[in-house]
Amino acid sequence: MARARVEQQPAATGTTLVVLVGLSVAFLLFMAFLNVVKTGNLLNESNLLYAALIFYAGAGALYLGFGVTGTESYVRFASLATWAGMLANTGAVAHRWYEAGHPPFASIYEMLLSFVWTLAVLTLIAEKKYGVKVIGTVTMPVAIVGVILMQLLRTEVHPLVPALQSTWLHVHVTLAMLAYAACALSFALAMMFLIQDKMKTETFLAATSAFGIATYLGVLTRFEKWGGLSVVAWDPERKAEVFLAKGARLFVVIPDLGWLMLMVLAAVAAPLVLYLVSRWKHAEGLIDVANRVVFVSILMQILALVFFLLRARDGSYASLDADGLFPTSLAASPFILSGLVGSIFVSLLYLLLLWRRQDLERMLPSAEDLDRITYKTIAIAFPLLTLMIAAGAYWANRTWGSYWSWDPKETWAAITWLVYAGYLHMRITRGWRGRRAAYFAILGFVVVMFTFFGVTYLLPGLHAYA
Repeated sequence: MARARVEQQPAATGTTLVVLVGLSVAFLLFMAFLNVVKTGNLLNESNLLYAALIFYAGAGALYLGFGVTGTESYVRFASLATWAGMLANTGAVAHRWYEAGHPPFASIYEMLLSFVWTLAVLTLIAEKKYGVKVIGTVTMPVAIVGVILMQLLRTEVHPLVPALQSTWLHVHVTLAMLAYAACALSFALAMMFLIQDKMKTETFLAATSAFGIATYLGVLTRFEKWGGLSVVAWDPERKAEVFLAKGARLFVVIPDLGWLMLMVLAAVAAPLVLYLVSRWKHAEGLIDVANRVVFVSILMQILALVFFLLRARDGSYASLDADGLFPTSLAASPFILSGLVGSIFVSLLYLLLLWRRQDLERMLPSAEDLDRITYKTIAIAFPLLTLMIAAGAYWANRTWGSYWSWDPKETWAAITWLVYAGYLHMRITRGWRGRRAAYFAILGFVVVMFTFFGVTYLLPGLHAYA
């Protein structure tokens, strides 16, 4: 009876988090206003993006607060903050379009600007039309990381290279951004489906640990002798990376930072090791230990992020390839920074699931509804991907005289298309539903992210400017 009475109590209507977030947003905007009022150029692209970042961060905090407490007022104000961030983001897109004289599709910075805007719009649609009120707990961290990354990328407006001076640029990249944002939304929906489908919490624990391992293994590909971490040298005058030769970046070594990243790798790997041992020996008590280790790993990851910010932000270090000291900057290593921030976000989302799973299940639509919405989202994304590839092939033939040249970007775009084609094929012809379909949606988004970011910086080709 006592339990029944507790379940019948109405949700809290507290305003503490709303007030705290509101005051924080107002304070940050006021401080930014004081910094720019002297210049007389308030509504420029940088300031609009900064405002978008503040609103998206406020929305993320409120979405998380809603996920933790179920307080309805939190999600209402989170939606308002998302709207405000989207409007500031729209202003930044319009400003860039006006300054460049063409839609913001010509560089990784401009495409990221458009991607974050589209993601915010789709978040609001999913929340209002389909009632997925906690979708922002996944999409807003992605938007926040995207805006932070934009602050570090080169933002100068340059004349379009000949290959980009075509109307097909606008068609091709518009389709790409819409498709990629829809893929991101399907990923968030698939993750929520797995929660509603009663996937064990310890399975999410293993996946969170695996994500952290992948992130820090990627960072540690730059591990150097004596425990240093190599990062790209930066020319502060040109605001550009330093090259030894065409296509060969100059790397400098930050002493001892590699050892710290190695220690954090061990910390984020420990929960997965404990999970595997618990499965092998049927020792359920090890899962409780693994959950405590997750909290420790978050503290270690925050420490690594702080040290990386302090050491890589503005320093000069030696290089293994040239004599002397060379400066570096966070702008030279944007993807290391975004990886570190992203890993922390994922770990925090796992803690939210661990502590408030029952409340999350109560607030989410049913598993069947989430499965159906995921399918509808991918059914929109797939034609966009198809048209994107077709438009790109036609454009390539007009520019380079060939519809397909097996450029790395083209190859991975085709792989992305095949993954989502496999999802639709297996669902329509084999009746795949539930977890298998969700796994396909998650895999598809992983491939999308590698196509969008990884190929650009790891596999040079004809699309090096994108």
